[in-house]
Amino acid sequence: MRHGDRSGIDIFRVQHCPSVRTLYITRHAKSSWSDANSSDFDRPLNERGLRNAPFMALMFHKRGEPVDLLVSSTANRALTTAFLFAKELGIPEQDVLRIEALYHSTIPTLLRTLNELPNTSQRVMLFGHNPGLTELVEYLSGEDIGNLPTCGMVRIDFPGEDWVQVSRDLGTLVWVDYPKRHLGQD
Repeated sequence: MRHGDRSGIDIFRVQHCPSVRTLYITRHAKSSWSDANSSDFDRPLNERGLRNAPFMALMFHKRGEPVDLLVSSTANRALTTAFLFAKELGIPEQDVLRIEALYHSTIPTLLRTLNELPNTSQRVMLFGHNPGLTELVEYLSGEDIGNLPTCGMVRIDFPGEDWVQVSRDLGTLVWVDYPKRHLGQD
């Protein structure tokens, strides 16, 4: 990382106010390659993914940072990860916003998705795939994170009252977290 190792460490706590937008970017948990007949889109989570997603959802919940909206790729592994987070956070599955274009999306598609988010949602958690999510974190924050691991999460804060203002290098990377940081997780 450009400004020292920030993996999982809170750089600072930001008092949340209406003029700050918070984006949580979450890569889907580890998926299975065991079924050669399954399409990439339909791949399920493997055993490790099914352990790590609820665990990371619990770790996030313990942070006490509320979320207004969950947004997910419609690919099986991303949506399953989003549903496991929704369960831990007490959000009904039907309230998870599903966007097909997030499947293996590029910066322009991801940015358009963010810019079209409802301003009534101050804190949004986005679930998707690499390499797009790692590239998005670096694009929005100007930080070099190298790689967002499976079930890895970041928090980025943006100034402003409108998601349409979210753009390159305007975000502040607040924290990074991932399963291998936690004792007993693989």
